[in-house]
Amino acid sequence: MLEKDQIAAASRVLFQHWRDGTKLEALEANLRPQSRAEGYAVQAGLETLSRGQLFGWKIAATSVSGQKHINVTGPLAGRIMSDTVIADGGTASMKGNAMRVGEPEFAFRMGRDLPPRAVPYTVDEVLAAVGSFHPAIEIPDSRFVDFAAAGEAQLIADNACAHLFVLGAATSADWRAMDLVEERPQITLRGERHVGHGKNVLGDPRVALAWLANELRGLGLTLRAGEVVTTGTCHPPLPIQAADHFAADFGVLGKVSVGFA
Repeated sequence: MLEKDQIAAASRVLFQHWRDGTKLEALEANLRPQSRAEGYAVQAGLETLSRGQLFGWKIAATSVSGQKHINVTGPLAGRIMSDTVIADGGTASMKGNAMRVGEPEFAFRMGRDLPPRAVPYTVDEVLAAVGSFHPAIEIPDSRFVDFAAAGEAQLIADNACAHLFVLGAATSADWRAMDLVEERPQITLRGERHVGHGKNVLGDPRVALAWLANELRGLGLTLRAGEVVTTGTCHPPLPIQAADHFAADFGVLGKVSVGFA
């Protein structure tokens, strides 16, 4: 079991690589988390080291293919820090980004707190706490050279491969009345069109949102009003490169885009 000083040291190592855009093979054996709980403890240290504030949360590996891709057994939660958020229509730097993929995502901004409690939150309870829906793009990356071999605990410590994030405007459409499972966002990249599917996000983006709320509940953390939750990619990650423009059209739910340099 990792002691507090080991957890803090592991956080510092990962934060340094995140800040510098560099990679490591693995955390040293005496700093390496061996469980999801230890991974989340290391991840929490990244928040305290960051220059930004907690903007919200991401979910990694919300599809079977995504779980196989990074060799984990289920979804992982990660923190989105305010200094990693790119304005809609803005430009994201490719510096230090080894994954080099973009992901179109369904995102929700919370309207009220969901504090820890003994009983899991239902999907309906979590949805009732949502303030707004947003189209979003995540640009993940890992601090590990071979993230597929890092293992679940280290990937959680690595902030569930969080890197950069783009949040679109809140939709004016009645998203609560829509079947998000069957929504098919259209992504345009290098002149080609790709079509996502809501069902790729843990079967339903709303179910993914509830999973995140309950993951935090289990960690004794409150999902707070104003925080954004992006629920995982609705299309297999799309390769990106400098000078690309990634645009995701969610139909009546809105649009979001980002360029790369």
